[in-house]
Amino acid sequence: MKAEKIDLQDTHAFTSFFLDYVAGRENLRPFYGHPPSLNSFAAQIGDKKSFSPEHRLLLQKALEAQYAQLKLPQPVAANLALLAQPNTFTVTTGHQLNVFTGPLYFVFKIVTVINACRQLAAAYPGFHFVPVYWMASEDHDYEEIKSFRLYGKKYTWETQQSGAVGRFDTTGLADLANALPGDNRTFAEAYSKNKRLSDAVRSYVNALFGEYGLLVVDGDDAQLKKVFVPAIEQDVLHQAFHKRVETQTQKLQSLGYHTQVNAREINFFYLRNNLRSRIERTSTGFSVVDTSLSFSAAEMNKLIQTEPEVFSPNVVLRPLYQEMILPNLAYVGGPAEMVYWLQLKPVFDDMKVPFPILLPRNFGLIIDPVIERKMKKTGLTHNEVFLDTLALTNSFTRKLSDHSLSLEEEQIRLREQFDSIRLKTSRIDSSLDRLVDAEHHRAEKSLAKIEKKMLKAEKRKHADTLRQLEEIKSALFPNGGLQERTDNVLNFLHTRPQLLREQVDTLTTYDIRMHVMWKD
Repeated sequence: MKAEKIDLQDTHAFTSFFLDYVAGRENLRPFYGHPPSLNSFAAQIGDKKSFSPEHRLLLQKALEAQYAQLKLPQPVAANLALLAQPNTFTVTTGHQLNVFTGPLYFVFKIVTVINACRQLAAAYPGFHFVPVYWMASEDHDYEEIKSFRLYGKKYTWETQQSGAVGRFDTTGLADLANALPGDNRTFAEAYSKNKRLSDAVRSYVNALFGEYGLLVVDGDDAQLKKVFVPAIEQDVLHQAFHKRVETQTQKLQSLGYHTQVNAREINFFYLRNNLRSRIERTSTGFSVVDTSLSFSAAEMNKLIQTEPEVFSPNVVLRPLYQEMILPNLAYVGGPAEMVYWLQLKPVFDDMKVPFPILLPRNFGLIIDPVIERKMKKTGLTHNEVFLDTLALTNSFTRKLSDHSLSLEEEQIRLREQFDSIRLKTSRIDSSLDRLVDAEHHRAEKSLAKIEKKMLKAEKRKHADTLRQLEEIKSALFPNGGLQERTDNVLNFLHTRPQLLREQVDTLTTYDIRMHVMWKD
């Protein structure tokens, strides 16, 4: 595939907070560790070298158990074996268990970690780098994962289940896969052969990306939770992190930034069977919200020591959990994730856990051949396609017209005329200034109205071209938003089975721009 890279600010789709982070603004430097560049990894490796050998072996054994029912591609088996070695490190991305992978940016996240590890291996030949996908299997927001968009139609998996979505029974998903247009055997097989949603997701992610050695990690694991016990103790028993995150959040807000998450006094859910409900402090100990469950301090401490798997971290502490169980160097995420991680560094400092490099994922727009031909026919550039529809049609009308559609020169002359009039009237009576200003304003509005009418009349002459522009915009920006946040990868995979390999070859990690891609 060919690619043109567009500066993110020119897409008009990202917050100033995220753009400031990408630009390396000095005011944000205290909120993270090493910046997201290839050169930063030497220092990050030094920070993470002390990762416990015992934790490496525990992680390896836990993942071997999680993969027990799958036939492992050789690169996956090799990377699993490498985890035990002290010179092996991971680069991780995380995502919800959206049905059929959800929006396209899921693929961009995975490709980013794969390519990051490839480039690191070339830059640091004495080390091994393993790409990791962390499943957000303990999330309980079914509404956020149940739907996806294919060929302009929304498909939804309907189920009455509750609790952690990774534990959901996959009933109905294989039937949905078989009912969809196109060849969806990878998904149909994953959903039919695996009862738990987390196992099904691991299965199809392994089928799609296993050749690149991608490891899939399920944090809903009793063995892995043992490593997290010190953090569970600090948060649940001592409420140690709430104030730290709150202070960091206030610092960011004082700089004018809008923050993403709010820390609670206790940042854990109680997780058992199909229940995932918040733990709260009470006058006598602890309770689980919306249940009759309650614990004394001693009972809660015993539960932490004997059953850490029933403690599920919220969005504030999930990053810490991830970094405590993985020999991880960098976290790859989208704009919202980058922002909320900046609220969390004091928690890592308190637990003496190295804060990972925050590496923005790749951003992409895939243009199919039909749309690319239309763009060439109309003369629409890849930069221009990111303008909003009104600005785009106005710009194109002016470009296509044989006439000047601007009255800017007339507005300047009008201003000069009224300035001259004002000089004369103010010498006679300064109270006339308000009248002159009012008439000037009225005349400016009249010229603006005439200019608008001229533009509208010219648009009628180029209606066919402008209609094609609107069709292009509608195709590339479903519901007015970025394609990557709405469309599913199957929109492209059905007709381009080689798409994922093309993405790996085309997207450039560490180049934090929008990759506009089309078939060469």
